[in-house]
Amino acid sequence: MNIEKGRPQNCAGRLQKEIRSYDFLDRLQVDYDRIDHDPAMTMEDCAEADRALNAMICKNLLLCNRPHTQFFLLLLPDNKQFRTSEMSKTIGASRLSFAEPEYMERFLDITPGSLSVLGLMNDTENRVQLLIDAEVLQSEYFACHPCINTSSLRMPMRDFVEKVIPALCHPPRIIDFS
Repeated sequence: MNIEKGRPQNCAGRLQKEIRSYDFLDRLQVDYDRIDHDPAMTMEDCAEADRALNAMICKNLLLCNRPHTQFFLLLLPDNKQFRTSEMSKTIGASRLSFAEPEYMERFLDITPGSLSVLGLMNDTENRVQLLIDAEVLQSEYFACHPCINTSSLRMPMRDFVEKVIPALCHPPRIIDFS
């Protein structure tokens, strides 16, 4: 895997949602590196990209309450186990479960396996609340997909916190999910 600086030189054949991710980051003047790879559907598939970027791609989980009236995008370190009952207590939302793929596509314009915090730029109605485990913010870099799972990005955590998060217009709730 080759690390490239910024967006691809030629975006022919790339999906519009991926190109929107690069446009978004470029507009914010975020310094990011990119690698292209085979589809990464699971955290195990992301391991090689993690090593190449020297950054951890965290778990991205789209959750909802039982009546499907509250939705949450949880960013969690890949080594932490997720338990819905503990998270329900932590955030005060009853009976959390994984949201169906249709909500991922409707709210974030992302398909399963490609879930990314950058999808929040497509949630113009603010249906999804951003939850970030405090440990994620302790890293030097933040890594994610550009709304497609055939590329991975790495950016300085400072840019993620100071530029990307405010521009997403989804104020995060920082949680300590130990």
